[in-house]
Amino acid sequence: MAECYDLIVIGAGPGGYPAALKAASLGKRVAVVESRELGGTCLNRGCIPTKTLLHTTSLFREVTHGEMVGLEVHGAAVHAESLKMRKQQVVETLRSGIEKQFIKNKIDLYYGIGSVTGAHEVLVSGTEPVRLEGHYILIATGSRPSIPPIPGADLPGVVDSDQLLEEVDLGCKQLIIIGGGVIGMEFAQIYSDLGCQVTVLEAMDRILPNMEKELAQNLKMILKKRGVEIHTGAKVQAIRCAESKLLCVYEEKGVEAGASGEKILIATGRKPNTENLFAEGQAEAVGLAHGYIPVDDHFLTRIPDIYAIGDVIGGIQLAHVATAEGICAVEDMFHLGRTFDMSVVPSCVYTNPEIATVGDTEESAKEKGLETRTGKYLMSVNGKSFLSAQERGFVKLVAEAEGGRIIGAQLMCARATDLIAELELAIQKKMSAQDLATIIMPHPTFCEGIREAAEAILEKEYEKR
Repeated sequence: MAECYDLIVIGAGPGGYPAALKAASLGKRVAVVESRELGGTCLNRGCIPTKTLLHTTSLFREVTHGEMVGLEVHGAAVHAESLKMRKQQVVETLRSGIEKQFIKNKIDLYYGIGSVTGAHEVLVSGTEPVRLEGHYILIATGSRPSIPPIPGADLPGVVDSDQLLEEVDLGCKQLIIIGGGVIGMEFAQIYSDLGCQVTVLEAMDRILPNMEKELAQNLKMILKKRGVEIHTGAKVQAIRCAESKLLCVYEEKGVEAGASGEKILIATGRKPNTENLFAEGQAEAVGLAHGYIPVDDHFLTRIPDIYAIGDVIGGIQLAHVATAEGICAVEDMFHLGRTFDMSVVPSCVYTNPEIATVGDTEESAKEKGLETRTGKYLMSVNGKSFLSAQERGFVKLVAEAEGGRIIGAQLMCARATDLIAELELAIQKKMSAQDLATIIMPHPTFCEGIREAAEAILEKEYEKR
């Protein structure tokens, strides 16, 4: 006899487990199927372990370059095993918290590979196969690193982000990173902080190609000043063994070149986890497109009562987006009002300085035919930034020309990933530059930059009059 549920969630990552908790809070009987660890990629092989490493390596760089703030440290070192233990402790503690929430909310957890065998049926392939029946099924199986077909990509020493996080190889003195996106740049930060010579090869014309050009240019200048070598427009041709090192052969501006290192990280993107997810006939019915699951505005697939959210449906591949999508999908399937406004989504990069964006850029607004005014404040004259010896950065706001309503923000400064929530709120609540300029900000703080940027928009309006 199959176990029967109101909802079966396949995947216990940042999309799946909050959705399961939401459904359980509504009094629904919920089952979760997970093939690996609770928390998914974000908690175990992504956001949390990466930021744990970044926290330590950033502190190390600060204390070993503290002369400007009167700090002199001798013999500072990062111990690989201690850092590994710290990373694991953080992950296990947070994972344990999810498990306790499942127990508290009476959610049944099944470990194994979940396969959709029918519109209301999931087969869990574990030690003993279990068949589950559910009125609704929610697929939240996430994604994994995608390795392009580069000759030599399978050589020892060539790793993806999962493997590099697991190793925590602090002894690496030369690291080549293929890919200058968010993952690549965060690892560039980690290893350069430790004194490793990092070379970044990005095929596009700039790093962080999905973000505003000014952000990418500033980060490139800062990292180059710290010794990171960055090549853009660099098309990798092959990876070869060269004596005791690895040689990455690439083409830049029509000229073949090479970069050698002890280890190579391939950080060129991710692909959806949909292998073995559907039984014969179900994959055709759901209409997989390049491995991704097509869904409508309610996250409903082409099979009635089967929903999908997160990385597995493509779009914006961020943990907080998956969480919001999962909760919205549950609210839609049970005919409730939505909690989240999915039209306003912040993006963050945890380099130093941090980068955070939300809403429109000046360029994207122009493409939509919107007339805008912008306000920019250089954080080099911000009191908190100056006294804490922060590097170059800025706060930029984009507002509609008529009325000054805030429609976008781009931040590059300390605590940008925390400050961006205030600007997301401003966009959601249709606040204007005038509204932001009337807020009394505590002094000295980084958030004063927001009010100053809003003032800059108003000053342009006064000059126009």
